[in-house]
Amino acid sequence: MLKKVIFLLILILTTTWSCFAQPIYNNCNNAVDICPDRWMTFTNVDANATLCNNCEDDFNFCFTPNNTIWLKFTTNSVGGTVQVNFSNLVFESAVGQSQQLQATLIQATTPCDASTYIQLGNCVSNASGNFSLTIPAVNPNSTYYIVVGGDQTGTGISIAAECTFDAYLTGGAVSRTSPFISIQPSSNAICKNDIVTFNVVIANCPDSTNFKWFLNGQFVASTAEAFYQTASLNDGDIVSVQTTCYQICVDTISKTSIPIQVTSLIADAGPDIYKDPTKVKNLEGTLTGAIHYWTPNLYLSDTSALTPFCETPTTMSYILTVKENGCTAYDEMTVYVNENLIIPSTFSPNGDGKNETFEILYIEKYKDNKLQIFDRWGQKVFETIGYDYEKAWDGKDRSGDFAEGVYYYHLELNDVDHQVFNGSITVIK
Repeated sequence: MLKKVIFLLILILTTTWSCFAQPIYNNCNNAVDICPDRWMTFTNVDANATLCNNCEDDFNFCFTPNNTIWLKFTTNSVGGTVQVNFSNLVFESAVGQSQQLQATLIQATTPCDASTYIQLGNCVSNASGNFSLTIPAVNPNSTYYIVVGGDQTGTGISIAAECTFDAYLTGGAVSRTSPFISIQPSSNAICKNDIVTFNVVIANCPDSTNFKWFLNGQFVASTAEAFYQTASLNDGDIVSVQTTCYQICVDTISKTSIPIQVTSLIADAGPDIYKDPTKVKNLEGTLTGAIHYWTPNLYLSDTSALTPFCETPTTMSYILTVKENGCTAYDEMTVYVNENLIIPSTFSPNGDGKNETFEILYIEKYKDNKLQIFDRWGQKVFETIGYDYEKAWDGKDRSGDFAEGVYYYHLELNDVDHQVFNGSITVIK
């Protein structure tokens, strides 16, 4: 009983190995495409022959089919000559096994129907080294077969030849123009964070598939359309694209850009500055770039300097602009001026054009203010609402005369905080 089990296991394992090892192109209906102008490796090891009336191996041109495998190719729109070169023949070497290969080219009006076969070109029945099959002229846009088998003739030969070999298909009938691909960015002047479109141009590439995109060798996207957009480029980045052409005998083509120049500008206007109205402060700009300037050009010593003097009497914002290679960067800072009310303690209405009125700085911010001025006896000598530069008191009393001395003011801002100021003012002539 044990012997039967062992025998069955050996039979199953042997049969399974044989099935898996048999080349898929052992059958004509599964003939594999041999691609033009490239070396390909094939084998007829563990292949067999299908022999029946009009079956695929029912022929006898210059050899009897044994261990046959089937290759095929389709000609281009021109047709012409075809040659198949065989080299690197490595034969199995079992006892009684042949060391010669057989091959020929076949045209089949009905695919894989032996009754429609026409043998073309030369027929090789006993090749033990490199050899070629040649057809002087074949039709355009037509499919042809190459059948390869193992010889099983000669004294002492009981096992058909099994061989692994390389084959190379060439000739005008199968040649095709090499596919071409290129990529072009939408601009050659690229700024940091710009959206850049890379467009693909392809030629001689039928049946092209999706385009695979790589950034510095790393896959980043697959697109059905012939372009790719990104806003993540850095200086020196390299963009590559890859696609395939032809459904049969696929060609993979790719293109890699040169390192991309990306201009990255820095515009730093510096920190905000706080100053008194009469003080001068320097702006503190830093940058990378060839051209720069400040705007607006008010109260600055030099708008093209990085650290100009600023003497603005009021709070003002400044923008530092940097330009290079068609790129622009901006940054903004603000000079804050202390604009609290400044109420003078004296003025001199003497006609010299200096300090002629009681001018309260920044009073214009409080449109609803009310000012009253009293002499030392408490008599009101001046009163107005909306006190400003145009309504400034010139030191005259109710009679219209100038009178030196000390006066007293009462100022109501009428703002949300209901601020009130009281103090003295001395008129000097």
